[in-house]
Amino acid sequence: MTTTTTARNISLEEMDRQSVLHPFTNLKEYANGRAGDPRIVTGGEGIHIRDSKGNDLIDAFAGLYCVNIGYGRTEVADAIYAQAKDLAYYHSYAAHSTEALIRLSDRLVSMAPGEMSKVFYGLSGSDANETQVKLVWYYNNILGRPQKKKIISRERGYHGCSVVSGSLTGLSFYHNAFDLPVNPILHTGAPHYYWGAEPGEDERAFSARRARELEELILAEGPDTVGGFIAEPVLGTGGITPPPEGYWEAIQPILRKYDILLIADEVVTGFGRTGASFGCFKYGIEPDLITVAKGLTSAYVPMSASIIGRRVCDVLEQASDTLGAFSHGYTYSGHPLGAAAALAVLDIVEREDLPGNAERTGAYFQKRLHETFADHPLVGEVRGVGLMAALEFVADKDSKERLDPSLKVGARVSAAALANGLIARAMPHGDILGFSPPLVVTKDEVDEIVDRARRALDTVTDELVRERLWQAA
Repeated sequence: MTTTTTARNISLEEMDRQSVLHPFTNLKEYANGRAGDPRIVTGGEGIHIRDSKGNDLIDAFAGLYCVNIGYGRTEVADAIYAQAKDLAYYHSYAAHSTEALIRLSDRLVSMAPGEMSKVFYGLSGSDANETQVKLVWYYNNILGRPQKKKIISRERGYHGCSVVSGSLTGLSFYHNAFDLPVNPILHTGAPHYYWGAEPGEDERAFSARRARELEELILAEGPDTVGGFIAEPVLGTGGITPPPEGYWEAIQPILRKYDILLIADEVVTGFGRTGASFGCFKYGIEPDLITVAKGLTSAYVPMSASIIGRRVCDVLEQASDTLGAFSHGYTYSGHPLGAAAALAVLDIVEREDLPGNAERTGAYFQKRLHETFADHPLVGEVRGVGLMAALEFVADKDSKERLDPSLKVGARVSAAALANGLIARAMPHGDILGFSPPLVVTKDEVDEIVDRARRALDTVTDELVRERLWQAA
């Protein structure tokens, strides 16, 4: 595309290259043009997006797990417009509010798992998890436990990429050269049975061992120093990995035993992706704090929320007599446009039963993936739940020998999928292809996603064999 502007007589692509610092992009290769042009997205409908070169692509990752209701839902745009006409902005400091914010908060408290009490708002999952950590610290200071501040996360967990949330994230490339992780963040083992199990260990035994390792870490650090444990019901960016059998059943008693607050990071799993309205419901998780974003507004506008349990809220309120006002907030906390968008999105989620579609169509999706890929010589594991799934590629299925990282098989399959008009994500820290389509996806569209992914994998398999880089055992 060579679209120009009257301000500068250069293409949009070149203007982008000169002025936008893109996340998770090789900055040098992009700046000098070796990484190619940006994809300028111009529109979308349902599970499809369009770009400025006329390409129509199936977005089998819903943006970044977030466009749950699909693209082009004008009723959400209408709700944002109507709110903007009446009141585009006012802050929520010092007990100021708007009707949209009040109704959204009441709705979230009512629908969330556990005994929730209040909702605090931000703009991203990262800032919402920053808030959760501050709440754990504040809570324990109020209770006279100034040492009980350490937060335990998990290896391969993803909780954001700001300073504290990036430290919570258990993926090393988020830390490299950023001076992360910071104290007092700790990490325990990932709940991935395929890679973490010992010989002869079944899923329940593996879960019990992970629970023992968590307790050993707590005891080594001192239970009076550990204030919180944060986890996704299903690992997202760390590999789209559902928990093994018995995992949450084994983990939660340990947290209760040592009076450690449980933060459920539902940024990806909230509002239907697992086939339940929240991942906590699916896995029997009883959280003290819940983090949501992404599906809250289906990413039509930025908004996140920290949903705070009554146990925590009661303590926060007790501090008012001595500490005064609750001194935490952002300019855009509870933004009325975000609240209006979220209400419209939740109307769609409920009216169209998108969690139910994620359960029914998700079961079909998982079945098709297993039928198509489980016996493929490059695929070590097909895993997922609801409308989130992953293919893990290995050099040898029987021995679980990993592929040479320099081959970048996951990235090659993702690129081949894109050449077939399918967006599926090469997941970090492994050779993994991830799927997370909008929750409006149909069975016919699932068939098309799986067929295009199969063509992509066959293309890469043929390339590896032809280039003598891999052969089936």
